[in-house]
Amino acid sequence: MFGSVRIVSNIAACIRQNLSLHGVQVRNINIGGGLGGEIPDSKRLQYALQHLHGVGRSKAHHIVCELGVENKYVKDLSKRELYSLRELLSKYLIGNDLKKLVERDVGRLVGIQCYRGIRHVDGLPCRGQRTHTNSRTRRTMRTFGGSR
Repeated sequence: MFGSVRIVSNIAACIRQNLSLHGVQVRNINIGGGLGGEIPDSKRLQYALQHLHGVGRSKAHHIVCELGVENKYVKDLSKRELYSLRELLSKYLIGNDLKKLVERDVGRLVGIQCYRGIRHVDGLPCRGQRTHTNSRTRRTMRTFGGSR
């Protein structure tokens, strides 16, 4: 009796561990170190790094070159390579730190009531773009849920 319960619980644990949605397995590797991000396991390193906030194509390419490893799949990286990747990423301003910095900078602009700060508050483009015919998505008011 108790042996069969243990087998069922082990099967449930395996299913939860390998969560798959319509045949697609979802697995991520946590970068850790306060960077606030996970990179997908099933992509090559250069493309997986672009899932972090603040890492684009050029910065990801620079990181892979500086790391000195070929662009292989993330799941094939050794523990030493993952450790050196974490150390290298800690030099850059990415993830939650970058989001907080941008939020603080926008808050400063709003606080001193400058032109760009007022445009941020109003939800309008603040870098001199044309608004007469363009920026429709930035100018429209957002509606949340429900119908009229």
